[in-house]
Amino acid sequence: MTTMLRRWVAVPLWQRVLGALAIGVMLGLVWPAASEAIAIVGELFVRLIRMLVVPIVFISIASGVTALADPRKLGSVGARTVGLFAATTFFAVSIGILVGLLLEPGKGAALAGAVPHALGDPKSLHDQLVGIIPTNIVQSLVDGDMLAIIFFSILFGFGVILAGDEGKPMADLLQSAGKALFHVVRIVMEVTPFGVLALIAKAVADNGVAVFANIGWLAVGVAAGVLLQILIVHVPLLALVARRPVLAFYRTIVDALAVAFSTASSAATLPVALRIALEDLKIAPGVAKTVLPIGASIGKDGTAMYVGLLSIFALQAVGVEPDLQMLAIVLLTGALAAFGTAPIPSASLFMLAAVLSAVGVSAEQTALVVGFVLPFDRLLDMTRTVASASANLTVTSTVARWEKAVDAPSAEAEPAR
Repeated sequence: MTTMLRRWVAVPLWQRVLGALAIGVMLGLVWPAASEAIAIVGELFVRLIRMLVVPIVFISIASGVTALADPRKLGSVGARTVGLFAATTFFAVSIGILVGLLLEPGKGAALAGAVPHALGDPKSLHDQLVGIIPTNIVQSLVDGDMLAIIFFSILFGFGVILAGDEGKPMADLLQSAGKALFHVVRIVMEVTPFGVLALIAKAVADNGVAVFANIGWLAVGVAAGVLLQILIVHVPLLALVARRPVLAFYRTIVDALAVAFSTASSAATLPVALRIALEDLKIAPGVAKTVLPIGASIGKDGTAMYVGLLSIFALQAVGVEPDLQMLAIVLLTGALAAFGTAPIPSASLFMLAAVLSAVGVSAEQTALVVGFVLPFDRLLDMTRTVASASANLTVTSTVARWEKAVDAPSAEAEPAR
């Protein structure tokens, strides 16, 4: 038994999920009645996801804010870095939303028979704005009021910073809780193949294989979003502000982009990006060693774009036509959620739950979307991490130019390779 368990765990999770997806498809087609028998497994998976969303959002964002407490990161370089990453993140969510509205990848997805429905009595813009500030944070945590939770998480993180030495134990506690939560997520992710099998079997039994027709459009949307983020946001920053030859810049950082794509991890890309910044881009160590680690934590352009795109995909899949107010909430919540995305597998899917909750999508439908996308998320994650790696080195180059912390001659010419 132990040997079988070890062999099971030794298989990469994405391979197990794909295998479960294939079995779920066959089960839904050949023996649709069986999907009802295993429906409880899908329900348990849904509850596990719901269980994790609130703690992930609170701890990730609060610990992310406290991570900026290093005095070196709170000066001119830190302020410019955080401000620039905030701007690129908002642009990224906007691009994801735009691509989703243009491609409409979720229309016709028919997830488990989802039909157009109302999301309850819509709140006015005034109520939405006022509701961002909770009157009872405990009640907001219980209710899963994501806008209120995100606001309190950011405020709490800054409170810990301002507390100085007295707040350090709380900062350490948040960091420790984040690491513990990472392992909880790993445990839950081990259940994912069984949850995906049950959810997909039910979806295929209800709708046939047409349920997968739109996943290809979602992949196209991710690739288009990454390309647009680089062309519309990063390239102008490089050419007009950092004053670097764009083609030479991307030839120089190709190693970092390759590592980002292969590992799907901004943290794993950091050592390569740091070497490139110091040796090839000739950026001063004080700037490179400050901006790049901050970027690895909050520079999530790819995640931000993906959250925006996937939010529109999910709304379309459950039959909701987003209005301007809903799009504004997706933009605000998506940007804040992307800023606090934890370095855990498929973290953006958990942050998606926060965004969809803010616009009224039920937890059950959100979990169904997560289960539907998760088998393909590894490839999508690899693609969108390229945008994050590009953003990190672009922002570093821009801040270095502002701080006059770059060797000017080398910035104008392609470094020797």
